[in-house]
Amino acid sequence: MKKRWICLFVENDVGVLARISGLFSGKSYNLASLTVGTTEDRTVSRMTISLTSDHRTFEQVKKQLGRCVEVIKVVDYTDIAIHMKELMFVRINNCSARDIDEIFKISQVFQVSVIDYSPETALIESVHTENRNNDLIALLEKCYANRIEIVRGGSVAIETLSIADR
Repeated sequence: MKKRWICLFVENDVGVLARISGLFSGKSYNLASLTVGTTEDRTVSRMTISLTSDHRTFEQVKKQLGRCVEVIKVVDYTDIAIHMKELMFVRINNCSARDIDEIFKISQVFQVSVIDYSPETALIESVHTENRNNDLIALLEKCYANRIEIVRGGSVAIETLSIADR
């Protein structure tokens, strides 16, 4: 079993997301992440999908997606160089003044932004890789157990341009 990434270019029509996600649920494939947005062509949407599967199952998924009428292009990102980021917000509640100071220090180390705060609460915005966000969550859970609220968006990705990044 391996974490895998796939990018789909699909027709930007009503019901396409439901049909694509239905294909996964109908085959009992669990999606770890699914992000959708329009492209420079408003008739086309780009989906970035993450799932964990073995090679054989993943190949089957790609073939099934390729047969969908609404799917224009399927790109396997699993083993190619890409730039990938995930948006995440973390709210830390019931903070002391010392906690707020520490949260600002953590935000500097992790290169994230404290986008809002009050004397008792801080809101952090992080745009990093899934793994880096996981590291931040682990630290915040250790420091502020049972006082954090996490909102994560799915990852988006694009192929690397530089030869040095490959």
